[in-house]
Amino acid sequence: MTLPQRVAHILKHGMAVLHPCVYGELNSRGALDQLADDLKREIALLCPDRDAAEIVSAFRGRLGEVRRLVDTDVQAAYDGDPAATSRMEVVMAYPGLYAVTIHRMAHELYVLKVPVMPRIMSELAHSKTGIDIHPGATIGERFFIDHGTGVVIGETCTIGRNVRIYQGVTLGGLSFEKDSTGALVKGKKRHPDIEDNVVIYANATILGGGTVVGHDSEIGGNVWLKDSVPPYSRVYNRPPEPVIKAIGK
Repeated sequence: MTLPQRVAHILKHGMAVLHPCVYGELNSRGALDQLADDLKREIALLCPDRDAAEIVSAFRGRLGEVRRLVDTDVQAAYDGDPAATSRMEVVMAYPGLYAVTIHRMAHELYVLKVPVMPRIMSELAHSKTGIDIHPGATIGERFFIDHGTGVVIGETCTIGRNVRIYQGVTLGGLSFEKDSTGALVKGKKRHPDIEDNVVIYANATILGGGTVVGHDSEIGGNVWLKDSVPPYSRVYNRPPEPVIKAIGK
């Protein structure tokens, strides 16, 4: 198998650990042991100069918190969507929850400085859901992506707790610093910070590493934002007035 195929296999076991009621072809303990074994083998190949067992042990130690966060995401989706009939439906049928679950696993490996694999995980979720979350993004509890297609969340983005975003939202970079040779400078803060209790409606674009959306704010659909807004803000475009003409019979 190729590396992406092996990573997809690892994600299968990860989903069984985090959502055993839906992805539990293996029991939770069996899935956890298989996840750890597969991770150890791949990390040993990707990081030959590091202790793969130590990295996997650290990852395994974080899974309890990851599962707690994912559980809050499920609840946020159920609470935030009047069409949701049960938490089980959210887990089985909501692409946003799937992408966020993958992200929470990928983020832990990113923090542990495992190369390549976290990005492959995010791209596998992207290809399946249309939701592109870089594994470097830091996301708080109760995160809900509704519908989801076309969502982009950049590497240095920080999202607080109880944030809801809709399809087509971009949390992206505004510009990229270059060094004296013209090469891009890596590792800089490039993406916005979204504080707690923010709602971002469809097709809004928020750009820049210095941009902060204050807590308890609403960003309207199709807004283009590159400046910070204070808490309790409502940001929207001035709506155009439709012209309605009778076309006759």
